[in-house]
Amino acid sequence: MSWQSDKAVPLLAGEAFCEKPPLAYWAAGAAMKEFGMSAWAARLPNLLYALITALSVGLLARRSVAPVAGLAAAGAISTFLLAYQASIWLATDAPLLATVAVALLGAYTGFYAERSPERLRGYLLMHAALGLGFLSKSAAAWMVPALAIITLVIWERRWRELWRWELYVGLILQALLILTWVWFVYAGADGAGHLKVFFWNNLVGRFTRIDAPPELQYAGAHRNSPGKYFLELPMYLWPWTLLVIAAVRRAWRRRHAPFDEFRPVRFAVASALPALAVLSVAATARNVYLAPALPGFALLLGWWVRECLSAADRWDVRAVRATAALLLIAAFLWAAALTLAGVDAWHGMDSRWDYAVISALGLTASAVVAILADRAARRGWLLRGQFALLLAYAALLAGPASQLYRQVDTWQNLEGIGRSIAADAAGRPLIVLAPDETTRAMIDMYARTEVGLIPGPLSPQSIERLQEKMASEPRALVVVQLPGRTLTRTFRRVAELFGWKAGQAEDSAPPPGDFASELRRVRLYALPNGRRYALLEEAAH
Repeated sequence: MSWQSDKAVPLLAGEAFCEKPPLAYWAAGAAMKEFGMSAWAARLPNLLYALITALSVGLLARRSVAPVAGLAAAGAISTFLLAYQASIWLATDAPLLATVAVALLGAYTGFYAERSPERLRGYLLMHAALGLGFLSKSAAAWMVPALAIITLVIWERRWRELWRWELYVGLILQALLILTWVWFVYAGADGAGHLKVFFWNNLVGRFTRIDAPPELQYAGAHRNSPGKYFLELPMYLWPWTLLVIAAVRRAWRRRHAPFDEFRPVRFAVASALPALAVLSVAATARNVYLAPALPGFALLLGWWVRECLSAADRWDVRAVRATAALLLIAAFLWAAALTLAGVDAWHGMDSRWDYAVISALGLTASAVVAILADRAARRGWLLRGQFALLLAYAALLAGPASQLYRQVDTWQNLEGIGRSIAADAAGRPLIVLAPDETTRAMIDMYARTEVGLIPGPLSPQSIERLQEKMASEPRALVVVQLPGRTLTRTFRRVAELFGWKAGQAEDSAPPPGDFASELRRVRLYALPNGRRYALLEEAAH
């Protein structure tokens, strides 16, 4: 997106990539064009998305509950494990979460406004955010705010809200944003086909199987199972799972509170549970799909923090103390992971003492502050304890996590593989066999932008297409990802200790499929504890 002339349809390896609308790619591409082809430049917009998310949820909790709830909700939405994951991934989920957070702020303002101008401003903000959310990840942006409003109308029996003109006038703004992009897609080459993939395959195809080519059968990947989201929800909300449980308990006990006082809880439930129920019946399931529902849980947690200031009970205290214990356990687990990664790569690290010192300081700070949080909760200073918990978790992320990420980066160094493939394949046609999106992006960015692409999955049909292509280009080389991972000695021992299947040995990895006899391996590329690729050519060569 940083260099292509047609900005309406994203390209990947020279071909249209119609899985998501292009807002996230526009932002990352603009940053890369301005600051250069670097990972930090591509990720720079993610910082903006994270700030928008935190500010929006914080303002929502402040408006609906109290200032202290705003601080707590902003901290929660920034540090829920799933929200943190969505924010740091270079993907469309970060801008989606940010736009949904803004839309919920607008929806609350509009829904509970007492005067028409305020109602109009709230709903206009909601529609503007949803228009940008649609350009981030299509109609997925509508799910949480729409379900929240419908749920609140039914729950509070405010049927009149559905007939207010202020609720709908903002649709004009949404239409201008969305239809302008749709028009440019339609006016481009194969516009109708691209729109079908954007809106049919990627929306309907996520919920049920449709008639489409194998590479466009999205219902076949990331299969859902009954109760999957509910079973995994405690992990999504980590490390504040126990605090959310305490908030749910208090909300249930206060369910007969005065109607207006319980408004934040109703909005939080309407923002979280309906989306959770809808996703549970979808054909596909990925944890990040639930990220737009997390502002509801953050709002509930902010309400609970305010409630604890005046009427904390022993269960609230126990939740804070148990969370402190969980963070202490997490610190020990981080220490084990850092030791494992450090021993595995100690001799190859340029700044191993920085690694050790920063990790040790972060772990020590996290453990000490977690102990202080436990002490504060034991003495009844719950707000201090909650603030200390946030600091303890931040210390884990800023210290040991940052150092472990540095080591994990070496396991994901696809730039090195891509440039090696470019050098080894110089002057010869290149075919990429059944690549996933990561492989296509690696080849496109670091090797070459024009390749012969044989779409996956690997099957007799794809092998037949490969043979036909190689017959027309006998000097062609083939890039294929090999199954398994090349584990280093330390990680192989750990895998064997726990009974995990270790990656295949480097020197014995055959090409996949039943065409091994027709191709020979030119070179194997393997990252420590990471991906493995082979460069193949016809055996006659």
